[in-house]
Amino acid sequence: MSPSDQDDTTERPRRTLREQDPQTLFAELQSLAELVKLRPRAGEDGLRFLARLRASTTPEEAVTYTAFAALPTNAAGWGYECLRLMADHLHPQERPMMRQIAAWLANPTTRLRHDIMKEALWAPARGPSVLLGLAVGWSTGKPAPNDPEPAPAHKAPIAINSAVLSCLARVPLSQRSVYLARILDMAESLFRAY
Repeated sequence: MSPSDQDDTTERPRRTLREQDPQTLFAELQSLAELVKLRPRAGEDGLRFLARLRASTTPEEAVTYTAFAALPTNAAGWGYECLRLMADHLHPQERPMMRQIAAWLANPTTRLRHDIMKEALWAPARGPSVLLGLAVGWSTGKPAPNDPEPAPAHKAPIAINSAVLSCLARVPLSQRSVYLARILDMAESLFRAY
C-alpha cells in the first residue's frame, strides 16, 4: 500500500463516550448520580436519555450528563466549543486561558496540559475559562509532573459542567434558552459519533 493509498482508507470511528449505556455510567460515577436527578430507563441509550433530559423541567441536567458521559478529552473539547459559542460573555482576562486550551486541543501535549493546570490553579478568579482549564488538567493522566496518580474520574466532568453552566448564567435570561439549545445540539453530536 503506497502512502497515498493510506490517505484514502477509511478510519474506524473514534469512541467519544465513556459508556454507551447511561445506567452503567450512573453506577460507575456516583458524582453523576448526585448531580442529575432524572434516571435512565432500562434499555435507554445515551442519545435518548439526553433527549429526555433536554425536554425535562431542568434541561441543564443534560449539560451535566454530557460532561460526564463524554470521554474527558472529548468533553473538554465540547466545553471549549460551548464557551466559544458564548465568547461575548467571557471577560477579557479569560481569553488567554481560552487560547491555551485551544492550543492544547489542537496539539494535546502533557507539558501544555500541565502548564494550563498550573495557571488555572493559581488564577486570581475562577471564571468559566479557568474552570475549563482545570478540567483540561484533570482530563488525561496526572494533573502535575510530580503527582503519583491520575485525577479521580469525576474531577474533569464537574469542572466542565461548572464552566459551561457558569458561562450560561452570564447570558441574559431572554437569550439563555437559545444558547442552551445550541449547547445541547453540540452535545448530541458526541452521542451520535459513538
